Amino acid sequence: MRLRNTFLAAVSAAALVLAVPTSANAATGDFLYKVGPLPGVPAGMADPESGKCIDLFGATEQDPAFAPENFTTSTATVFLEAECNGDVYRVMKPGDRLGKTLKLRSVVFS
Repeated sequence: MRLRNTFLAAVSAAALVLAVPTSANAATGDFLYKVGPLPGVPAGMADPESGKCIDLFGATEQDPAFAPENFTTSTATVFLEAECNGDVYRVMKPGDRLGKTLKLRSVVFS
């Protein structure tokens, strides 16, 4: 009887571990930037989704975001254009901080 209960407990625990979703599709940490006229208003996102283009809140064609800081665990590729389009982009490794002269409107995390 004890062996049966032990077996059921082990199988139940394994099923629970396998059923719980993980955040494998998210970068862990914060991605920060500034919007508006200099000196800028701080903005950012926590634990952004990986593999999906994200248009930055507050960034417009006339006033793109600037001064990005990648405090996530993933590489961030930032684009001057919305929807991660265009030839102007920059790759940011985790921990990278780029200056206020770098303009961006969208980002995708690896």
